[in-house]
Amino acid sequence: MIDILHAPLPYEGLLPTRDAEGIDLVVIHCTELPDLAMAREYGERVIYDSGAGASGHYYVDRDGSVLCYVDPLRVANHTRGYNPRSIGIELVNTGRYPDWFHSARQVMTEPYPARQIDALRALLDHLTERFPSLRHIAGHEDLDTAMVPASDDPENEVPRKRDPGPQFPWARAYDAGRLGRLAS
Repeated sequence: MIDILHAPLPYEGLLPTRDAEGIDLVVIHCTELPDLAMAREYGERVIYDSGAGASGHYYVDRDGSVLCYVDPLRVANHTRGYNPRSIGIELVNTGRYPDWFHSARQVMTEPYPARQIDALRALLDHLTERFPSLRHIAGHEDLDTAMVPASDDPENEVPRKRDPGPQFPWARAYDAGRLGRLAS
């Protein structure tokens, strides 16, 4: 059993609903922000004409706390082209913060604490039981491979997304017998 704190984003009710049977993918992200409070602030920002913002469904803090910001039966905006079929899980991790696109800041060095990965595994177990159609898992970097101009040198390109990044322990994080790794 996993303890999940429900903390819906203000615009959750504006997000489209969907059938559970159509959900077959989990996308693992990292917040690329220093803490959960800042991740919440970013999630609450309205950036679309619909009145919604960009957010994962679940957030897992470094201490293993799990929060649900968007009900998984709603389509959250977390991975271009994959939102209708996927559940987004955000892990609190600094990633490339504060200058995500600076060419010298592309190395992600913060490890994922064992408590965070244990909580992620428990959440994935919960989700595969709740949604029998879940078959695939991917990192955000696997699905969004776009390059963007570097903030320090527009002639140089860097990955738009690198999360969850090279420190993410894929072998420990999920049961490969339940979920197969998906790439773009």
